[in-house]
Amino acid sequence: MKKFLALFLIFSLIILSVNLYAKERRGAKLLITKKDGQQIRGELIAVKIPLQSLLLLESNGKDMSINMEEIKVIVIDKPSKLGKRVKNGALIGGGIGLIVGIAAYANESGWLFGGEFITVILGLIGGAYDGVLIGGIIDFFQSRDVAIQVEGLPDPEIGDVLVKLQKKARIRYYK
Repeated sequence: MKKFLALFLIFSLIILSVNLYAKERRGAKLLITKKDGQQIRGELIAVKIPLQSLLLLESNGKDMSINMEEIKVIVIDKPSKLGKRVKNGALIGGGIGLIVGIAAYANESGWLFGGEFITVILGLIGGAYDGVLIGGIIDFFQSRDVAIQVEGLPDPEIGDVLVKLQKKARIRYYK
């Protein structure tokens, strides 16, 4: 039992360790369609709530301020995190499968192949496979773009949209 607990603690420390590397905060990628049909793609730098406008950084490095009155639709690009979710799913599923396999092997009850060590390996592989599938399914449902219809919204709802976008900006509280 002590070996099982020690293995579980070591595995937990490895899996649950936090990535401590500091990264520069990035704003959400937006695709803005203006009322005249022009489309602008860029990173959301700041939201100017009092002015009701957005500050974008285009791919060519040019800043652009766009008034909400000019905008028809805003599409927030949610990038896929498939690799990260599949990796985490495989590690968590593999860890759970390993723990179940070790418990079955330690039981020596003859469960699967007469209690041989293959039980541990099969638990690890089966758990990792299930984790990969679950991670892929989660990514499929969570990485969909969000479209916000701005044209025709009353001022209070435009304010709500600006607050929502402010949370996704590189600079959250722009003055």
